Amino acid sequence: MIEQKNLAGSFILPGNSMTLNRMGYGAMQLAGPGVWGPPRDVNTAIAVLREAVDSGVNHIDTSDYYGPHVTNQLIKQALYPYAKDLVIVTKLGARRGPDKSWLHALSRQELVDAVHDNLRNLGLDHLDVVNLRVGGITEPGQESIEEPLTVLAELKRQELIRHIGLSNVTPKQLAEARTIAEIVCVQNFYNVAHRSDDAFIDHLAGQGIAYVPFFPLGGFTPLQSSVLDAAAASLGATPMQVALAWLLQRSPNILLIPGTSSLEHLRENLESSMLQIPPGVVADLHLP
Repeated sequence: MIEQKNLAGSFILPGNSMTLNRMGYGAMQLAGPGVWGPPRDVNTAIAVLREAVDSGVNHIDTSDYYGPHVTNQLIKQALYPYAKDLVIVTKLGARRGPDKSWLHALSRQELVDAVHDNLRNLGLDHLDVVNLRVGGITEPGQESIEEPLTVLAELKRQELIRHIGLSNVTPKQLAEARTIAEIVCVQNFYNVAHRSDDAFIDHLAGQGIAYVPFFPLGGFTPLQSSVLDAAAASLGATPMQVALAWLLQRSPNILLIPGTSSLEHLRENLESSMLQIPPGVVADLHLP
């Protein structure tokens, strides 16, 4: 079944050391319901990871607090030893409570422990890219991020981290961060129906920094729109394929990490990298 390629071209992270195919894969949905515990079908989870990489994906987004530990352990089980060009991007800044809640984990010790948890569960001696996750569930806060980012900068000097990114941040927080460390990517909430980061994306593109939209298909409340349905019907595609293709056409610095635990949905997502949306249809895609 592995035939389609394209994957929407590539993007070189700042520093010219890592070239990522723009269509990646997000591992969050590989964990059990509520991103907690093991998947219902471990063999299918492993098959999804292997097919993603075999199809040309060389950028996997994960975190050790998915599960917790589950997705990283699955990635190692499925893909270790890793392909030379595979870039694994992880996130720090949160932990899971015993009640399955999502809690901030931004103290020095929590960040150091999280780096070592990711290293151990992925079977690595360094992490390619680490995103510092701050703010709320979908919206950034306004607080200074100097203290936690300084910890990551120290871990980078210790060569436990190669590159640093940010997640759920404002332009002001990015400016603060860039006085402390080089930032190679920003991961914020953005999709065809939620476009508050439009100006931010353009600014990052001018700086050569990647923008990685989380919840590109709406997240826990999937995108639903008659406009999206009509566009999909006109193109012979699914609404979700149109939503992903729109993001890829939105700006060349956008990298996608749609997640799924289904081989069928994985294939649909990857096929969207070859879908070209005509300008007239793009103009119609203004979702309420």
